[in-house]
Amino acid sequence: MTNATTNKPEAEVLLVRTYDAPREMVFKAWTDSKQMAKWWGPRVFTNPVCEIDARPGGAILIHMQAPDGTVFPMTGTFKEVVEPERLVFANEARDGEGNTLLEGTTTVVFAEEGGKTVMTVHSKMVGLVDFAPQMLAGMEEGWSQSLDKLQDLLEGNILSTATTEDRELRLSRVLEAPVALVWEVWTNPEHNAKWWGPNGFTNTISVMDVRPEGEWNLVMHGPDGTDYKNRNIFKEVVRHRKIVYEHVSAPKFISTIEFEDQGDTTLLTWHMLFETVEQFEQVVKTFKAGEGLKQNIEKLAAYVKEMA
Repeated sequence: MTNATTNKPEAEVLLVRTYDAPREMVFKAWTDSKQMAKWWGPRVFTNPVCEIDARPGGAILIHMQAPDGTVFPMTGTFKEVVEPERLVFANEARDGEGNTLLEGTTTVVFAEEGGKTVMTVHSKMVGLVDFAPQMLAGMEEGWSQSLDKLQDLLEGNILSTATTEDRELRLSRVLEAPVALVWEVWTNPEHNAKWWGPNGFTNTISVMDVRPEGEWNLVMHGPDGTDYKNRNIFKEVVRHRKIVYEHVSAPKFISTIEFEDQGDTTLLTWHMLFETVEQFEQVVKTFKAGEGLKQNIEKLAAYVKEMA
């Protein structure tokens, strides 16, 4: 919409999320720089600079970095900080030269309900440049993806640590197929068995119940004839959007796979979080799990491309 008084484009977002975590933990995720850097911004964006001074008058500086290396600075100033109930801050989106593109105010309210946190985010932004309407059009989706990432961190129970980089893997790939096809190939055991695993592996799937708390049991057959039994439990399933499963047989880890609809293509983001640094080092450094995950995604990409 356009403000009739200033003739400047505006956008307003109101989102409510319930997190299965105490509000003190959720509040800290907004006010601790190291934690906020892990979830702020849309999917596949990182935050190499994240500085939060959570007090009235304190500054905010975040550099959101796209996969191609482009940096989108966000600055702001806290107006209200009521721990652990409420945050209000003025925020501005800038370009690489420091010019302000958007400006506005964001209010975040944290309410406790039965040990969970109901969080309300209200953000209103005004555009200051000719191409601001295009930026404002993606504002709600950007916020939604960012809050999804916050939920991932909370569910992974990793907010109490300064970093998880020493026990996680993350890869992204654009697949040349629509999201419905990618989802079908991922969740249908007849398809999944044909592409799952690194190069040279085949699979026998006995159970694949793709729903929360459903089991996924399979045996991966290595090129040398060795069998690797795998037992997984699906923790979250959002059709055409996200799958989270826990690998409960050793080594233990949690995988989060996100599917972003891009029309004729799909952006797939695959994240693996290992239970301990020791397990990560054994699996990733000794058994080259990073290369195995890359090969797995490449096999999926080739499979869906052929089907499409």
